[in-house]
Amino acid sequence: MTVAASRAAEILSRPVTLGGLTVPNRIAMAPMTRMFSPGGVPGEDVVSYYARRAAAGVGLIVTEGTYVGHESAGQSDRVPRFHGEEQLAGWAKVAEAVHAAGGTIVPQLWHIGMVRKQGDPPVADAPAVGPSGVRTDGTEGTGKIMTQADIDAVIGAFAAAAAAAERIGFDGVELHGAHGYLLDQFLWEGTNRRTDAYGGDRVARARFSAEIVAAVREAVSPGFPVIFRYSQWKQDAYDARLAETPEELESILTPLAAAGVDAFHASTRRYWVPEFDDSDLNLAGWTKKLTGKPAITVGSVGLSGGDFLKSFQGQGSEVGDLGNLLDRFERDEFDMVAVGRALLQDPEWARKVLSGRFDELAPYDATALKTLS
Repeated sequence: MTVAASRAAEILSRPVTLGGLTVPNRIAMAPMTRMFSPGGVPGEDVVSYYARRAAAGVGLIVTEGTYVGHESAGQSDRVPRFHGEEQLAGWAKVAEAVHAAGGTIVPQLWHIGMVRKQGDPPVADAPAVGPSGVRTDGTEGTGKIMTQADIDAVIGAFAAAAAAAERIGFDGVELHGAHGYLLDQFLWEGTNRRTDAYGGDRVARARFSAEIVAAVREAVSPGFPVIFRYSQWKQDAYDARLAETPEELESILTPLAAAGVDAFHASTRRYWVPEFDDSDLNLAGWTKKLTGKPAITVGSVGLSGGDFLKSFQGQGSEVGDLGNLLDRFERDEFDMVAVGRALLQDPEWARKVLSGRFDELAPYDATALKTLS
């Protein structure tokens, strides 16, 4: 094993604690929507898909986004749900298989908000809902502005899903507050134009997410970890930003941490890009520095840095060097790394990296999206 390979194995194989959970190493599987669950039910192919990666050394599986039990939460009948007897029975099998393979697993709980189009399944006549009825592209008047009753219902749906996750054997939950979906629509001034307690400055815009975190925290055991995923960028607005300075970011993250977040998952398109001027820290690095909470970094890990969106539209990426990532780990910039496309391409990615078999890593090819290999 080369010096570089030995260094990767030593750094990435260290255990890490998130809330009351000890993860066996620093590698997580990033959540990636797959749409292989007809009727919202994860089947045996989904069980095998996640278990295969846990068996190959992924320490923490973060599942694809799963719809919480609110009529407007989703837009596809092939995306899994985290409510319903049959759906939860399928997820229980996933958790059991991942544990048998030596891994840990959390579901990502998701509400898409204004991204939804009326007429989409699972509930065709359910309206899109959001803080102000505004989509991330600025389109107005296509959805419902959420009332307090709507807000309370969504908060309850997240809490119920988290309680179900603990009941059926998962190790924690991740709340999807990124990429222009519902929680992020409240966080971002571009989509939140409210004048009540849920709109205005950054602290007010974080209130909805903080109330979800608090409700989830109350619904689960004290040691059951709650992870919050957030991003600056949105699906229709890659240049969007929640915060232009560390101080602005701190005003958003502080109430979330106070509400009970155990770890933050800071989503970026390229993990090596500094988040603010005059510092090399990326978004996860700033998150850990500002909150003191464990942070998970993500963004083109193990790839050469090709265009993020084009790679999901059929363009591949070359295998990338991990040296910069390891340097940041050694500086204690963040605590875990979530791997997406590289792990989608190669279920054995973690095993190969942890054993120094870098020459066996395969470049990402978007045809991997077509199967649950």
